[in-house]
Amino acid sequence: MLNAVIDISHHNGKSLNFKSAKADGILGVIHKASQGTTGRDPMFKANRKKVHDAGLLWGAYHFATGSDGVKQAVNFLDAVGDPQDVLMVLDLEPNPTGPSMNLIEAHAFVTHIHDQTGRWPGLYSGHTIKELLGSNKDALLANCWLWLAQYGPTAVVPANWPTWTMWQYTDGAIGGDPKSVKGIGHCDRDRFNGSEANLRKLWHGG
Repeated sequence: MLNAVIDISHHNGKSLNFKSAKADGILGVIHKASQGTTGRDPMFKANRKKVHDAGLLWGAYHFATGSDGVKQAVNFLDAVGDPQDVLMVLDLEPNPTGPSMNLIEAHAFVTHIHDQTGRWPGLYSGHTIKELLGSNKDALLANCWLWLAQYGPTAVVPANWPTWTMWQYTDGAIGGDPKSVKGIGHCDRDRFNGSEANLRKLWHGG
């Protein structure tokens, strides 16, 4: 198990030092790129350059809303730009400002990403996917690797996946330790279920 990934957005501020984060053991950064059918994270492009300059892996996530899944995927891909070596993720959680994504919209989103890039995105979710699926299986979403959001001491994986690939174990306040990263401060931290070689293989589409 590897504790070497963080996920951030513009909410983490502008004064981030990714070289310090790398020195603190971080290998990959997953940044919010887009939200809904038109929203964009204003720090995505600037932080992408900083992360690349620091020699870290770069990933992007899309915050899902209750709206057309294909249009959201188009917005996400446009925000990401060149998808080469970008780890892409659908963030499926409750939307505090409006309707939340349902399974049909999620299917449309991940299918469009796969059709356009040849890769299935990861699925980030916690209580939401457990509530949507219960004990049922979803063969389409099972193509996506699971990024589990859960701040308790034990990872509880939905029946749709054999295990978690990444586990967001803290939001920087709630959850296990460590909760902060040098150069970043308190932030979302993520464990990877494998070695550094496995992480790089996943990131590069292996």
